[in-house]
Amino acid sequence: MVSNALFIHHSDSTGYKFHDDHPFDPIRQTLTIDLLKEAGALADDDILSPDYILDEAVIHLVHRADYVQAVKQLDDEDDPRRKAVLAEQFGLQTEDTPFFAGLHKAASAIATGSLEAAEAVMSGKALHAFHLAGGLHHAFPDRASGFCVYNDASIAIKHIRQKYGARVLYVDTDVHHGDGVQWSFYDDPDVCTYSIHETGKYLFPGTGFAFEKGVDKGYGACFNMPLEPFTEDDSWLESFNVTIRRVIDSFKPDVIISQHGCDAHAFDPLSHIHCSMRIYQEIPAILHELAHAYTGGRWIALGGGGYDIWRVVPRAWSLIWLEMTDHPLAAAIRDNKRSPLPRAWRERWQAQSDAPLPENWQDDLSAIPVIPRRGIITEQNRLTQAIVIQDL
Repeated sequence: MVSNALFIHHSDSTGYKFHDDHPFDPIRQTLTIDLLKEAGALADDDILSPDYILDEAVIHLVHRADYVQAVKQLDDEDDPRRKAVLAEQFGLQTEDTPFFAGLHKAASAIATGSLEAAEAVMSGKALHAFHLAGGLHHAFPDRASGFCVYNDASIAIKHIRQKYGARVLYVDTDVHHGDGVQWSFYDDPDVCTYSIHETGKYLFPGTGFAFEKGVDKGYGACFNMPLEPFTEDDSWLESFNVTIRRVIDSFKPDVIISQHGCDAHAFDPLSHIHCSMRIYQEIPAILHELAHAYTGGRWIALGGGGYDIWRVVPRAWSLIWLEMTDHPLAAAIRDNKRSPLPRAWRERWQAQSDAPLPENWQDDLSAIPVIPRRGIITEQNRLTQAIVIQDL
């Protein structure tokens, strides 16, 4: 029997925590799961929890053996000098991505969850799968970067290509360019990478420009939609709709893997895009529609960035699952902008939050200031849209 959707969560993925003051906090996972349970959209029996860690050889599909060995070795290295040299060599002594004890196991658990999601969909066990701990899209074959150690999305894509020979469309809606995934498949004509993000002129990782289109046989299978700082909902959604629909119609994939970083929200502290929860209901709805139109429903969704962990991430990630499962609450939220969040969830977590938790699934837009340069920003984004799809 084919399940419509699977929710995948590896318990060891919550160990992926750099330190208490780091913006990447795995409590985001707990908050999202608890919100879905309180909303009556997720039960313990609905959660598939892998009881294994994938074989190291699978990580080697993307990452160099010496890099993986270094991540493991840092756990056992006692000499502080040698440890510092090893960490610095492989990008694990930076402010963004510092080494911590147990890193290899936690990062491997995240890769395991994404691989499990990919296998569930490609084997026909489920049409859709959601792995909220995944989406660590900045990791490179030979080094860590941008909070990311093992690139679980790239590992899942490599697995799909190797085992099933399927054409993969990777869609990245994180506010930061999906650089690690892009460069992993920059010369592959059967993996199309699409990223919509704040322009690299002003934001990490400083890449993701429209002229990055792939190389060799992969030329024309890479698309970037860089947005101007302070882009708001209407322009964001227009840019996404105009470009992703042309890309998918041209590429004609067999499966969609989407990364759902939710750091383009106006409340997020690490970017300048100025959107509301509206885009986080529309993104999964658009991808759901496209999956059924182009890939026979095959859709794998991963998490990603998102650093307002209390007010934004739990709602945004919950909306993916509500859409993926056709839960009636998704339609209710769309129809009623003041659809309330579960009171029990708000009361349980308010004491730990450094800001008042929202009362509703959608935002109170009066709390998000209007951007005075809206017209100029919209026009610039339209000019970029035209460049992105000019060859399609």
